[in-house]
Order: sequence, then structure tokens, then C-alpha cells
Amino acid sequence: MGETTTDLDASPGTLEAALNFVADDGTTIITAIVHADGREERSGGAFDTRSVTIHNGRRRQSEHSLDREGFRLVRHGITPCRFDDEDDIRRVYYPAMEALIAELCKARRVIIFDHVLRRSAGPAGRQSGAARAAARPILGVHADYSASSGAERARVVAESAAEALGGSFAIIQAWGAVGHPVETDPLAILDASTVSPDQLVISERRHPARVAQSYALVYRPTHQWFWFPRMRCDEVLLFKGYDSRDDGRARWAVHSAFRDPTAPPDARPRESIEIRSLAIF
Repeated sequence: MGETTTDLDASPGTLEAALNFVADDGTTIITAIVHADGREERSGGAFDTRSVTIHNGRRRQSEHSLDREGFRLVRHGITPCRFDDEDDIRRVYYPAMEALIAELCKARRVIIFDHVLRRSAGPAGRQSGAARAAARPILGVHADYSASSGAERARVVAESAAEALGGSFAIIQAWGAVGHPVETDPLAILDASTVSPDQLVISERRHPARVAQSYALVYRPTHQWFWFPRMRCDEVLLFKGYDSRDDGRARWAVHSAFRDPTAPPDARPRESIEIRSLAIF
């Protein structure tokens, strides 16, 4: 049986959980150096783990918007696909999500250019086919694109799709459950109106042939964090990865997986998919 509205209303209004920020020590770059053989080295920056209050986003779900807080939870009627089949994800899930994002963002075109499957660590034998080769949830506060990397990624995607960017555009990410509701390692997301640009710290992953750039975050007690308990497979959390419009609206939605202290001992490992898309306005 699926969960009822009453079940979800019974979730706590807030919880306290640990999130991994970056220390405010004057360091301006965090670097992961990825070697050709897959080895990684880390230099620059130190983690700063803090206990923060995370608010139940379901209590204020109708108030959230992509342009103000930087995120929005929506229900959808997208037909499930085989998440253990990459071709099926692209054939079934991609066009359905493109249509949903275009409608909600009022974009003239949406191009999905990437997706990531993730699965929490859990007992062997409890894996679905979708999760066997999935990446682990990221337990560090971050935004996936910096100002420069977001603009560059959009340019590359648009060129490969023979699309002229011209005006404004945004990278919109869509995060949702696969197989069963999220019971462990849910996603915490930060109200973008409580963040200032000086709190974002450039983080690089230096590969042999390219450099990927994202943001880490310095802790501030004024931040407001949200999560959506037990997200279902017919829900998706849309959030900003980058927005070219520097006019006061949200441009990034900083986020992190976290260890939910209220999860029951027999909770199933999280299985999720994150879509990354370019919305052109």
C-alpha cells in the first residue's frame, strides 16, 4: 500500500542532523585531483561538520518556488520506466521529464543532458537492478555548478543540440525516488534566499583532461534547511543547478544528503535518480 497524506503529516516538523560544510579559514579552493588510474587526492579546505535544524518542507510545500527558494516539490504522473536499463531511462523517462520541466518552468525548450543513479549503502541482496552500479549519496553540502562551470556546461549542451542560447537559461535538476519511498539518506535543500554569494567556495575536481567546478558552502546559523520526508516515486524535487539571470532570483540550490536520525532500523537503502537538464527561456 502507498503512504497516505495522514502518514506524511505525522512526520516531525523539524529534526536535527549533521551536515558537512567547508571551514571558513580563508581557503578559496577545494581540489580533488583525479588521476588517470582513478586514484584521487584532496587538497585545500577543511570540512566543518555542524548540527543544523532541518524543516519539514511538506508543511510549507505550496509556498516554495524555483525563483525564490530555488526548489519546488511536485507530484507527477510519469509512467515508471526500467531504471536498470539506460536505454529505457533515455527513451521513456527523459522525454516525460523534459515535458514536465518545460511546463513548470515555462521554458521554450528543455534538454536533458545527464542523469545519476544513487543508492545508500545497505545489506547485500537488497539491491534492485537500478542500484547495483549506482553511486553513493553525497554527504557534503554543495551546489553542482559554479557560475563559470554552469555557463560553460549550458553552452556545450546547447551546441551539441544545435540550439542557440541567445537569451536566458537555467540548469534545472530533478531528484526523485526509485522503486520505493526514500527512507534513508534523504536530501536536505537550502532556501536560496538565506544564502549570500560570499558563503560559496569554489570546489574543483581536476581530471587529466578537464576541470569540473562546483560550490561548497560555509556554515551560517541564518541558513534555512528543508527536507521532504519519505519522498515517493510519484514526486520529484526540482531545484536550480545554475541560472544565468542575475536579477535577484535564486541562482543555485545548495543541497546535501544527510543521515536521518529518525529513520527506523529496518529502513530500506535509498535509491534515487537525479536528472540534469538545460531549460532555455
